[in-house]
Amino acid sequence: MNSSFTFILTVSFFLLIQNPQKISAEPLEQSSKGPATSPALYVFGDSLVDSGNNNFLSTKAKANFLPYGIDFPNGATGRFTNGKTTVDFFAEWLGLPYAPAYLGLSEEEKSKTTTGINYASGASGILPETGTTIGDTLCLEEQVNYFERTVKTDLPKSLKTQEEVSKQLSKSIFVLQIGSNDYLIDYLNPKYNSSKTYNPQQFGAFLISTLKNQLTRLYNLGARKFVVFELGPIGCAPGVVGGTIPKPTTPCVEKYNNLVKIFNLGLPKMTQELTSTYKGSMFVHGLIFKRSYQQNQSPAKYGFSGGRSPCLVNGTSCKDRNAHMYWDGAHPVERVNYEVANDCYQRLSTCLPINVRQLVSI
Repeated sequence: MNSSFTFILTVSFFLLIQNPQKISAEPLEQSSKGPATSPALYVFGDSLVDSGNNNFLSTKAKANFLPYGIDFPNGATGRFTNGKTTVDFFAEWLGLPYAPAYLGLSEEEKSKTTTGINYASGASGILPETGTTIGDTLCLEEQVNYFERTVKTDLPKSLKTQEEVSKQLSKSIFVLQIGSNDYLIDYLNPKYNSSKTYNPQQFGAFLISTLKNQLTRLYNLGARKFVVFELGPIGCAPGVVGGTIPKPTTPCVEKYNNLVKIFNLGLPKMTQELTSTYKGSMFVHGLIFKRSYQQNQSPAKYGFSGGRSPCLVNGTSCKDRNAHMYWDGAHPVERVNYEVANDCYQRLSTCLPINVRQLVSI
């Protein structure tokens, strides 16, 4: 990978913005998903679901300034999009508050928060070293470490018995969306040694094994209901396509997409092993690669008249955010997050073998 690719990809995470103009977007379709059936939502991942943890880290990967959050009720919060993330919609439909960023909570707030927490961190990965060239991140292991503190120190202050804590966690939903940066910032980055140490198959297997260890930890801490998203087509992101030299003749850089396909193929096999091994566990797979790939091939066919070009250009937001697939060089607009969340929550086109509504009822 050339230095130009690295630079453009990095810029897509923390594009500096000055004097943004706030413009309202057309509202998305609203739908009632019914009453809450889960007591809490716990979130682990990267910038696709970060709700503000990176605001409290020494990193260039931040999104706590406008026009990031231009369509979010509270403005710029650290979410790497114009509005809500996938897990924000999950929370709404479950009747829960948005899962707050763990690092933004005081010790008192942590001890009183029983409806879920967001531990995700922009630029982070499954591997500890991923994203460190950009600054501090919370890798997946650190995120699970914080969750362990939540389980052992904070929840017992509100839920008086261990039985109550265990019951609460067993009915809660755990969402994980992470792994893209292990390729984009690690494996494809010459500053790391991963591509010299592992071939693509070995690296994919290494990521799966490391993820499995953290899922096992979550189970041992009380988690039972999991929604684990596969990786999207990273080779289609505007920051990747635009930074690749020579420029690809196809809409996406397929050699990068082929890398994440290896990971995606190994994911359901791994979670099936966990389901067979750990009593009471249930894993739902978020199958987002095919859907996103098809949209990238023919944006207009799926209602994206603005195509694959980012909505955010030179610090200025486009007027019709819903017409674009991408907010910046790496992250989707709220509309895409809504559609993924909606399908995953109540249909069987994105999440299998059951949807989130069914998961909370078992």
